[in-house]
Amino acid sequence: MRMLSDDELAMLLDKKIFHTISEVADGLGVECYVVGGYVRDLFLERPSNDIDVVVVGSGIDVAQTLKNRLGRAAHLSVFRNFGTAQVKYHDTEVEFVGARKESYSHDSRKPHVEDGTLEDDQNRRDFTINALAVCLNADRFGELVDPFDGLADLEDGIIRTPLDPDITFSDDPLRMMRCVRFATQLKFYIEDETFDALTRNAERLKIISGERIEEELNKIILADQPSRGFVDLHRAGLLTLILPELTVLDNVETRKGRAHKNNFYHTLEVLDNVCRRQDERRSYLVEKLQDKDADEKQKEEWKADLQHLDDHRLWLRWAALMHDVGKAKCKRWDDVQGWTFHNHNYVGAKMVPAIFRRMKLPMDMKMKYVQKLVDLHMRPIVIADEEVTDSAVRRLVNDAGDDIDDLMMLCEADITSKNSQRKQRFLENFRMVREKITDLKEKDYKRLLQPCIDGNEIMEMFDLKPSREVGQLKQALKQAVLDNTVPNEREPLMALLQEKAKALGLKTKQV
Repeated sequence: MRMLSDDELAMLLDKKIFHTISEVADGLGVECYVVGGYVRDLFLERPSNDIDVVVVGSGIDVAQTLKNRLGRAAHLSVFRNFGTAQVKYHDTEVEFVGARKESYSHDSRKPHVEDGTLEDDQNRRDFTINALAVCLNADRFGELVDPFDGLADLEDGIIRTPLDPDITFSDDPLRMMRCVRFATQLKFYIEDETFDALTRNAERLKIISGERIEEELNKIILADQPSRGFVDLHRAGLLTLILPELTVLDNVETRKGRAHKNNFYHTLEVLDNVCRRQDERRSYLVEKLQDKDADEKQKEEWKADLQHLDDHRLWLRWAALMHDVGKAKCKRWDDVQGWTFHNHNYVGAKMVPAIFRRMKLPMDMKMKYVQKLVDLHMRPIVIADEEVTDSAVRRLVNDAGDDIDDLMMLCEADITSKNSQRKQRFLENFRMVREKITDLKEKDYKRLLQPCIDGNEIMEMFDLKPSREVGQLKQALKQAVLDNTVPNEREPLMALLQEKAKALGLKTKQV
């Protein structure tokens, strides 16, 4: 964090957009302030292009005049129902709103709004660090207005509400999610009185739509260390309202002196591990792409890897969050083995669609990606724990498809054993699995793993409609190719097909 004087703030705001806003506001005779996250991030030295401006008067009038002053390069959007307007200018977005005071009814987060002063507007802000305002009027340009000591809270790394936190959270319960989100993103601590209010008002979260909760939760998941947010959500009683399937994992049971690990905190450790591995992989790829001597074909592969990594960044983290979600339903005691969680991957994968639907998360390929990784996440571990055979790795590559590297990243993150020798053995075996995968990719097994005789040809050959027999014959050919007992060539596969069809009592169609 950097402490800034008013003069230094004025220098940081010495840009065309701010000076033009200043001229417009002075011309209209209204007070004008840049507020909220943009000001906060100036002190935290974080880049930001999203600017919020409060006008003591009509924000829409200032926005419309600003657009006219900036000309064709500026684009104006007006939202009269909300009393706001947005001006987009090059890569910068400025949101304008008139200063206001708000009051709420108990069953809605939609406020009753009245015109107000700057003080009224700062009173309604969610946290002290977001209530900072810097004047844009020419005679006070760069002057900080900080009525709640938000600057001190920034310096101390504290999240605190400007007014009574019970009123703040009860009025708009989404602020509870934002409280945890800001604490997670900024690695700040939630002040005790504010945290206690989270606990007291947790049930109010029920009036918030799934879409708004999902938006804040995804921002927590995308933070550098999302476990911080999930611990806070859990401690405050919010997580059980959002993802009860996770909170039931916060359990350790002991029988005959044998205990299982706490699968909730294990899940959070895996999630953080995935985040770290994603960041390491991204840094590696970016560095490689800067190599001027690298082969162009190789660069294209790195670009594709980087694009895949970025596209799946959030969803691989969701897979980490969900990977053990089936364990609560699968926990059993065995007098010989102790605690077991057999088939928890399969049960967890079955749970994913219902969780995504309830959370208003996408039900498209993103959900199927998460579901697939949850289902497959035990496979590399089983392979690594036994002999790393070509056949087993072929099957894994075939089932994981283009997501095989993501699956391996998840599985490596899943090794959280405190036994250093056991952990090292698994990681070494995973290295062997990765080498085998690379070898198979180089031999283009991905293309060869699909038998060259497909279901349509089988149905035509034996005069069948889609049926169990067709599935059995397709599976027999696929198994033979995966096991490498028959080459993926037409003649030997046709011989095997005739043999399997005969065993099922099928005859070739007469032409």
